[in-house]
Amino acid sequence: MRLSVPMPQGIEALYGTRDENIRLLEAALAVRTRLANSAVEVEGVPEGVERCGRILSDYAELVREGVVISSGDMHNFLRIVSGDGDVTLRALVASGRQRSFGKKVLTPKTINQRRYLEAIERNDLVFGVGPAGTGKTYLAVAMAISALMSKRVSRIILTRPAVEAGEKLGFLPGTLQEKIDPYLRPLYDALFDMLEAEKVEKLIERKVIEVAPIAFMRGRTLNDSFIILDEAQNTTPEQMKMVLTRQGFNSKTVVTGDVTQIDLPNARRSGLLEAIEVLRGTEGISFVHFDDMDVVRHNLVQRIIKAYEKWGDNGTNRQLTLRLNEAMADAVANEPQAPPPTVNA
Repeated sequence: MRLSVPMPQGIEALYGTRDENIRLLEAALAVRTRLANSAVEVEGVPEGVERCGRILSDYAELVREGVVISSGDMHNFLRIVSGDGDVTLRALVASGRQRSFGKKVLTPKTINQRRYLEAIERNDLVFGVGPAGTGKTYLAVAMAISALMSKRVSRIILTRPAVEAGEKLGFLPGTLQEKIDPYLRPLYDALFDMLEAEKVEKLIERKVIEVAPIAFMRGRTLNDSFIILDEAQNTTPEQMKMVLTRQGFNSKTVVTGDVTQIDLPNARRSGLLEAIEVLRGTEGISFVHFDDMDVVRHNLVQRIIKAYEKWGDNGTNRQLTLRLNEAMADAVANEPQAPPPTVNA
């Protein structure tokens, strides 16, 4: 089947850098395209051609209406609409309304990001669970800044467990705050991206914004606060329950984590996994699950996540490989050493 879709001027975003966007569309829908006489010609199986035609028509109409879509955003949109036949490009662009967060104006780039922001607006406790690069923490901090600037809350509490990710950092020099700051650096980075550095420092000095490890939360009641628990997969069940029960009147809590990156020592059970099981279905609590389609970092990040998922799904082979490696290491360690050679004078 062949179809020709007329195109206006200025369709650079549709093709993207080195044509990566149009190639993504071709691979996902099993079609071939070429630009000819101010139109994109599509050829392939009927179903793929029809879906590609709808996407291209939506894009052409949006361009004619003056909608500007960056190449990076277009890539993310095409990943979604080519993978889900129920989603149209026009609906996706329209639903991702821009929001102002301090000095940043952001637009949710995927359906799950949109659901995440809407869930935070509607509910007082939201869990954002998924892989790295999906915007879980960044968007939560953005919503916290928005709530603070509009005076819906009087302070922001950012906390995360101080768990080493496979590295032994030893006894760090400096004050207590200087010792824990490396663990909290991602939260500071998000704050400085939303607000001017001087403003962030003043708000932290006045305790309007508090960045602290989980241990500092015990025994407190947090009223009129926007609370973010980051890296929640590294909390114990006891820590998770303690943080969730700190929430006071007129407060929101957002819990973010990636259950594939648990760094708890001694194979301890993750508080995030337990909370998902215990609280699922509880009124007033929302769970938003992100996947590799929501990754908005470099394209390689999405491929890396898929590769690890594929390897991890084959549990038998993975366990066998680990056991073989351990057995080989033990064999080498226990192998008797040969006596040194005799040297004749």
